[in-house]
Amino acid sequence: MKKLVITIDGPAGAGKTTVSKALADRLQYKYIDTGALYRGVAFEAKAKGISPDDEHQLEALCNNLELRFVRNKKGVRLYSGESDISDYIRTPEMSMMASAVSARPVVRKALLGLQRKMGAEKAAVFEGRDMGTVVFPGADVKFFLTADLIIRASRRHKELEEKKLPQNLEAVEKDMARRDNNDSSREVAPLKPADDAILIDSTECSVESVIEQMMKHINEKIAATL
Repeated sequence: MKKLVITIDGPAGAGKTTVSKALADRLQYKYIDTGALYRGVAFEAKAKGISPDDEHQLEALCNNLELRFVRNKKGVRLYSGESDISDYIRTPEMSMMASAVSARPVVRKALLGLQRKMGAEKAAVFEGRDMGTVVFPGADVKFFLTADLIIRASRRHKELEEKKLPQNLEAVEKDMARRDNNDSSREVAPLKPADDAILIDSTECSVESVIEQMMKHINEKIAATL
């Protein structure tokens, strides 16, 4: 079977992570959570007291960071150097911090090369916000996954509760709306569907339904290359 680079972009809470992992498992592909890389930068910036507006210090930070994904019994984990930071990057604070640092050209430039290196061998599903527009404009199949804001906020609220990070649902919705605005209005790599992306609305769809829709397009792509 032809190896593909598949990108799944979309706003927070649309179900990208769940769908991307499931699709990668179905295809036996690598799953790359690029949002975690930005959260990793945000985590290290916060730990070192670096402001998301300080491009000079952010550039120095990125030049010395060693972010990598490691698969172990807990799943795919993000390491910074020798430290597993996976459990520390999923807080609401890190979400907003990641949104801020991801708007900085020096950060995007530093991570661009890393992401493309990860995709060099193909057979990978990349989850993010600019995978199909900036990082892999020539990706074999591009998806843009979205859902209504209220639904997305409810999903994130439930996720935070399960991780014992309770937050008021209204606050989650406001944070998400603010991040949507930040991500879509930034000058560098704004959140938007690629011109050739396949749009899927997951508001009323199960994960399996979304996967089946994606598989239909992927199989059509594979058949067209035979």
